[in-house]
Amino acid sequence: MIKLDKNSIIVIKVGSSILVNDSGKLDMAKLESITTMVSGLKKNGYKVVLVSSGAIACGMEKLGLLHRPKTIAESSCAAAIGQSLLMFDYEQLFRKSGLICAQLLLTADCLDKRDRYLNARTTILHLLEKGNVVPIVNENDAVVTDEIRFGDNDKLSAQVAVLIDAQLLVILSDVDGVYDANGKVIDQIAEIDACVEKLAGDTSRQTSTGGMITKLEAAKITANAGILMVIGNGRDVSLVQNIVDAKQVGTWFIPKKDKISGKKKWIAFSCKNSGKIIVDDGAKKALLEKKTSLLAIGIVDIVGKFTFGDLVVIYDQNNNEIARGLTNYSCDELSKIKKVKTADIEQVLGYKSYDEVIDRDNLVIVR
Repeated sequence: MIKLDKNSIIVIKVGSSILVNDSGKLDMAKLESITTMVSGLKKNGYKVVLVSSGAIACGMEKLGLLHRPKTIAESSCAAAIGQSLLMFDYEQLFRKSGLICAQLLLTADCLDKRDRYLNARTTILHLLEKGNVVPIVNENDAVVTDEIRFGDNDKLSAQVAVLIDAQLLVILSDVDGVYDANGKVIDQIAEIDACVEKLAGDTSRQTSTGGMITKLEAAKITANAGILMVIGNGRDVSLVQNIVDAKQVGTWFIPKKDKISGKKKWIAFSCKNSGKIIVDDGAKKALLEKKTSLLAIGIVDIVGKFTFGDLVVIYDQNNNEIARGLTNYSCDELSKIKKVKTADIEQVLGYKSYDEVIDRDNLVIVR
């Protein structure tokens, strides 16, 4: 088991299924148990970020809605009303422990741009350094669109964990973990393969989105970023403390040992891709085995519209994703220099900005 050091950063994701009772209303007793748990962790020296759902559910209750809104406009209205109500309740409860709440509402495009990504990171880390502040993060459902939404708070919590180099992400669910085919909780998962994915179900609750599928997607992100993630039953008030004490509860997703730099984490997990590059077997081997940069001569085809500095996804000829990186050339330029030797780029384009299409320092291999 993995024992956390004191002063470690812990991200805790609380879903609507934990905060809302069977009648669809915010359960203040459950909310208080969450704030008590977070307060206890902070008193023991841990830095805690809370990723909390519940705004739409609070808005639904205020509006008298029985079923979750089906359109973005309706969801935005409920979120706009419910977010302030949710934060008011958090603030009242954390105040009992002498803690201050800080609200951060994010959309995917907040992390897509490098400068915004770094600013979000700096803000959260500075809040944690205050000691008596609990950052509470939620997706900005009041303004989000399909194009810039995370989709669910499972993925958002994983992105936040990567953003601030957390040591642990705990997803509080209404189940005890990932169940095997016989209904037994799986203690540890080292690799999320097709067999594990088959065990995932979906949700039918009226006040929540996602399900085990989205939690596995979050686990893929954290594992590849070197962050421990645990799924457990949020109704167990001692769950998180047991996890930090390295006791086996829930399902643990074991992180990869080889960590990547902060910039490459952004490339791999947060930056929005603008197109794809298809490479031949020689380029694939060079990228995966020799760990080289991507050169024009190995490019077979390109798809999509992109320009200098955009993120592109690299595929082999069997449509398997193998890497992601920031391109030094636009799609129009690459359409002219694909399969061209580096020495001949200037002759084809009339100039040569870079030898490499994607420099190794701006490229991440997808595992």
